Amino acid sequence: MLRVVSWNVNGIRSPLQGMVHEEPSNYASMVVGRILDKLDADIVCFQETKVTRDVLTEPLAITDGYNSYFSFSRSRSGYSGVATFCKDSATPMAAEEGLSGLLATQKGDVGCYGNMDEFTQEELRALDSEGRALLTQHKIRTWEGKEKTLTLINVYCPHADPGKPERLAFKMRFYRLLQIRAEALLAAGSHVIILGDLNTAHRPIDHWDAVNLECFEEDPGRKWMDGLLSSLGCQTGSPVGPFIDSYRCFQPKQEGAFTCWSAVSGARHLNYGSRLDYVLGDRTLVIDTFQDSFLLPEVMGSDHCPVGAVLSVSSVPAKECPPLCTRFLPEFAGIQLKIFRFLVRHKDPVFKQSALRLNNKTQVQMHQNKARVRSTRPRPSQAGSSRGQKNLTSYFQPSSSHPQTSPNLELPSVGALMTPKIPEKEVMAKVVEGQASASEAKDEKEIWTSFWKSVLGGPLPMPLCGGHREPCVKRTVKKPGPNLGRHFYMCARPQGPPSDPSSRCNFFLWSRPS
Repeated sequence: MLRVVSWNVNGIRSPLQGMVHEEPSNYASMVVGRILDKLDADIVCFQETKVTRDVLTEPLAITDGYNSYFSFSRSRSGYSGVATFCKDSATPMAAEEGLSGLLATQKGDVGCYGNMDEFTQEELRALDSEGRALLTQHKIRTWEGKEKTLTLINVYCPHADPGKPERLAFKMRFYRLLQIRAEALLAAGSHVIILGDLNTAHRPIDHWDAVNLECFEEDPGRKWMDGLLSSLGCQTGSPVGPFIDSYRCFQPKQEGAFTCWSAVSGARHLNYGSRLDYVLGDRTLVIDTFQDSFLLPEVMGSDHCPVGAVLSVSSVPAKECPPLCTRFLPEFAGIQLKIFRFLVRHKDPVFKQSALRLNNKTQVQMHQNKARVRSTRPRPSQAGSSRGQKNLTSYFQPSSSHPQTSPNLELPSVGALMTPKIPEKEVMAKVVEGQASASEAKDEKEIWTSFWKSVLGGPLPMPLCGGHREPCVKRTVKKPGPNLGRHFYMCARPQGPPSDPSSRCNFFLWSRPS
């Protein structure tokens, strides 16, 4: 069996926080290792890694038992990015970054690009500059013993921001390039799986609020998926497109099967999300070899959950990893030493001789410095003094330079040194006067305390929402516009269907400016 899993991790260095409820670990290798062990797949595809090559570390990229491949964003740091981890038993025979072929190295590449004449060179560079696609090509063996080629396309498709129409055009051009490359691979005789975050909920059943969305079926992304995918179901029939949505093949009517939820609104608590992550296989591959397609909503750590599939084939590993493998990067190819090498005593005889010469030289220099200090130190005869210090008691002998105390000095009488007796009445009067002044000071302090409390009263209590009469939460407008930066109150409950009384109500209140 071959098990493949895809997961948008929303930053590859963060998902362990929600996955493993053990002692915290600071080692990136343990983080990735635990993630891979949790997913338990032969091939794991990550999207939105948010790492660039300058911040990629060896423990993050190289894990025992796996070979990894990364595609980085070249336009922004900490943005986009995909990675594929393959078990050594599923080592690919080729790997390539990008869809256009412009990032290919001509050695160990997948090839088969199709006709891309409709794109300009600048457009192709822009589509591949955000690190959104990574291809690995594997040799598989069916139960009949036949060996075939399988190409996995790990993709993180762009999001269409409603406020940026140019991003919708970018998304559709990326879809078009993806389809051309996938169909070219199919035409060359390879089986193809497209898996990852497609950033489109295909059918109304794949979205929590499709009924209330205007022109849901007219969305350009959904129309593109209509042309890419065959009709639902694994039964043979008249296909519309060359690929099948594997999850809907096995679960055609499963409602609430979502893979993405808003983290800000807490919508995951009530399963108020959409299905944006897919495992798409070519029609022949799905019908002949797919045994299952699944979601893993119980796996936490991201605003997405993993998706995957199981194929009734075995992987035939390549003898060596393709050149794109991260272990061949110069920074990870054995040039850098482990830190413990700096803590081991060096046994090089040349190093010992040089250290011995340095030690002898240092000792000679120290003797010379001591002799120089002795020669410059003044002697007692040179200082003009005929008598040096003999012992410690000489410090306590009377000095001839200070005048002696006169024996005729009159000392004060004992009575003059005694404190004069104060009458008891005067003492009581002073005590009473001190208590009165202390009471006045205390009253004054309480007055000032109450004054400052009235001035600095602290934040006002949160208003209560109208639907549940519970304290609201305070939010800030982050969308550009006239209200940018303003504060408002809303219901603190998680977002959910309007028919669910336990979900967030529609309460909204602007905060008064301070």
